[in-house]
Amino acid sequence: MENQEMTRSGGLVQNLSGELAYFSFKPSPLPPVPPLQIDSATLALLVEANRKVAFLDAISEKIPNLNLFLSMYIRKEALVSSQIEGTQCTLDDVLDPSVSQNANLDIGEVINYIAATNYALKRLSDLPLCARLLKETHAILINGGRGSDKTPGKFRTSQNWIGGQGSSLKNARYIPPNVEDMKAALTDLEKYMNSNDSLDPLVQAALIHYQFETIHPFLDGNGRIGRLLITLFLIHKKIISKPVLYISCFLKMNRVEYYDRLGEVRRNGNYEQWVSFFLQMILQTANDAIESINALEALHKKNISLIEALSVRTRENALLLFEYIERKAIVDTSLTARELGLSYNTTAKNIELLRALKILSPSSKNGKASLYSYGEYLDILRKGTEL
Repeated sequence: MENQEMTRSGGLVQNLSGELAYFSFKPSPLPPVPPLQIDSATLALLVEANRKVAFLDAISEKIPNLNLFLSMYIRKEALVSSQIEGTQCTLDDVLDPSVSQNANLDIGEVINYIAATNYALKRLSDLPLCARLLKETHAILINGGRGSDKTPGKFRTSQNWIGGQGSSLKNARYIPPNVEDMKAALTDLEKYMNSNDSLDPLVQAALIHYQFETIHPFLDGNGRIGRLLITLFLIHKKIISKPVLYISCFLKMNRVEYYDRLGEVRRNGNYEQWVSFFLQMILQTANDAIESINALEALHKKNISLIEALSVRTRENALLLFEYIERKAIVDTSLTARELGLSYNTTAKNIELLRALKILSPSSKNGKASLYSYGEYLDILRKGTEL
């Protein structure tokens, strides 16, 4: 058996021989040769996607308590990105105030993703977008989770493959590069991420995400790192200044098409259809984020005006509690009292006050009477997170 002819995106390479022979995919380096042909429809999509992403980055500045919003948004992305990989938990599970005491494996995976995202965003100020940063982020991502036996923080030293339950090298849907080809492809990708390619950064992000998923350099967590890589690259290129653009909700809804389009590049070197799909994803994601930000800002203003209409004596602690529930969304009376440095009775009284204003409502979660939810806020964030 001989190696198959290379297409524009790469080709199959034979490994081993005889009964043990199998073919892995060897990707061509970026950018594609011959160069991308951007047609008028894709160009229009590119212009609109850039416009919406710039608008999203600008309006995110007007969100009250921006850091609180970003931390909640990262939690949502962590949840949906993990759900794509089969994690079974909901936004309410992740926000449950008792989660640190009784986190199961599913919730633990989401908590790791949040920690990995925050780490990578901070590390990007010290390091370029490089293999080291990806490995360090991966170490946090699968620490203690289901993949913790899959060499956290290290690129694989063995062949992996993608397929259904019980699949093998013989019947895998896709076999990524062998270890030697993987190392060469990662070196090329690292150079490309830090190059001065004249392609628009959104198009570059599409190519980089495709290439990373094709290389599949980790034994576990490639999907989650690959999705996070889009945000990191766009921050690195100063297209966005904050992590406001996350694609997991779109991919959760369109995952079959997503895998098909990645496969089409590998089979036929058709990068153009993948770039078009990616830009549609960015545009819809930006639109959804803008809608969420506007809804959250309107909700904040409405509830602040309700609280400010209270008497001066009552208002101060009510505002303190309101700021806390915007950060937490689901609160427990005892824990809230401790964290705010207030007595249990004062906290309970303020919770009742916010209940009377229809800001808080009792949560049926765990059947605990002392658990309360910021329902309207959660309804905005829950979109796309349902199992």
